[in-house]
Amino acid sequence: MKKIKYIIISILALLPLSAGAQDLDMNEYLFGHISDSYEWHITTIKGEPVSIYLPVILYSTESGFHCFSSKHLEEGEMHEYFKIAEKGEKYEGKIVEVMSDGSVVKPWDISITKNVLGLMINCTLLVIIILLTASWYKKHDAREEAPKGFVGIMEMLITMVEDDIIKPSVGKDYKRYSPYLMTAFFFIFFNNLMGIVPFFPGGANITGNIAVTLALALCTFLAVNLFGNKHYYKDILWPDVPVFLKAIPLMPAIEIVGMFTKPFSLMVRLFANILAGHMMILGVVAMIFVTAKMGPVLNGSLTFLSVVIGIFMDCLECLVAFLQAYVFTTLSSVFIGLSRVEPHEEE
Repeated sequence: MKKIKYIIISILALLPLSAGAQDLDMNEYLFGHISDSYEWHITTIKGEPVSIYLPVILYSTESGFHCFSSKHLEEGEMHEYFKIAEKGEKYEGKIVEVMSDGSVVKPWDISITKNVLGLMINCTLLVIIILLTASWYKKHDAREEAPKGFVGIMEMLITMVEDDIIKPSVGKDYKRYSPYLMTAFFFIFFNNLMGIVPFFPGGANITGNIAVTLALALCTFLAVNLFGNKHYYKDILWPDVPVFLKAIPLMPAIEIVGMFTKPFSLMVRLFANILAGHMMILGVVAMIFVTAKMGPVLNGSLTFLSVVIGIFMDCLECLVAFLQAYVFTTLSSVFIGLSRVEPHEEE
């Protein structure tokens, strides 16, 4: 019962705590939680938001570098000719520079946003977890003493990824690619889990950000095409098909397009699945306030239903967090393995 109580409290923590939450703007509520921002909203107490204001770092072609707190830009305020573009304006939600003639331009923006800070925190925690696991093996002889608890779980995951995904998919030189593939798996898995946590330092929609999944897919693309052997490129540029298909050249064109569609599918699959999961949980929980004015009976019933479904979907998201890391690592391993395939010996 205590665990259920904590889960319910965590789910309700997603919701605004102000009295005005009954008039919930669904677009602002949903996209406010899943989109990136220049501040990290923690909660709302007595109508007052509690947020972490992040550093804004900009480069303007007119005035050079600028660095200041995002607190100066809250509620549409302008600071040093910079402001956050409001809804309906050009570059909506991004920082723009207002020129002397009234026009707006987008400066180079390298600010520490919510997703960037979340990425830093998650990577730091992940490195600490890996180092703590490694320190256990330095102090114990794994041949005589089996790891228990958290270290045992880490060993199970590492062994599974190495023996069940990387080794059979990549082939004989799998150890060359194990560091990257193992890093990709734990990076995605840990960030997926942290994205489900509804309170700081969790809740950042990192793997639901297409820029992050693009970077991961690009790493796989480089691993496949920079280290592919000559037989991989021969199959792309001069495949074993009838000569007229090579002369058009139809098959080489299809194979070249396939080089880019594979990482594209990795990028979109991870991004879409994580984003959809967050949207579904937020939508279910929002029913509590959407139905607030429909009477205590209906609202009470739907509140109970929302909490139950929310708990179920949170548990389901934990499974999805693992599956998406598993699928991305498996497909990356398969793509790398295909670039390392040796020609079959003719009998």
